[in-house]
Amino acid sequence: MRTVLLATLLLATAACAQERRNAFDDPFLQVTSALPGCPVPRPPGYTEEEVRKAEHVRAQHGTSCYYSGRCRLPNSYLYDKEIIPRVKQYIQRDGRFDDTSVWVLGERRLVTLMGCVQTPAQAEAMEKSVLLVDDVMGVVNLLSVGTQAPPRYAVERP
Repeated sequence: MRTVLLATLLLATAACAQERRNAFDDPFLQVTSALPGCPVPRPPGYTEEEVRKAEHVRAQHGTSCYYSGRCRLPNSYLYDKEIIPRVKQYIQRDGRFDDTSVWVLGERRLVTLMGCVQTPAQAEAMEKSVLLVDDVMGVVNLLSVGTQAPPRYAVERP
């Protein structure tokens, strides 16, 4: 009985250690939802070990933007919570992307596009459009054409 209890406790402890959470509060939003069956991206999340490893790098990257004169705020991650809602608004009001299913993630003034579009031209147009949003430094385009292509991003587990 003790062995089973100890094994259960060890497994539960290991599972808790591997839980992922959005420790840095990176903004992540679904902006369109017209393509059913589009693989849902895994929200940003880190294990505690990954948080410890990423903290220094994120601090260094975040402040180097300010020190170099490319950012007006003291850390480039401070822009993301404002940028991502504006990216959502821009995509939704554009009209060319109403037939897509897209999620956006903001990290360090970089916007990652994930999800499904109808054509390669539509993916390219969305990328170029998002680059026009104020304070966006770059776009990572991980969009797939259609819903059958394997996603180029980590997928949410059911």
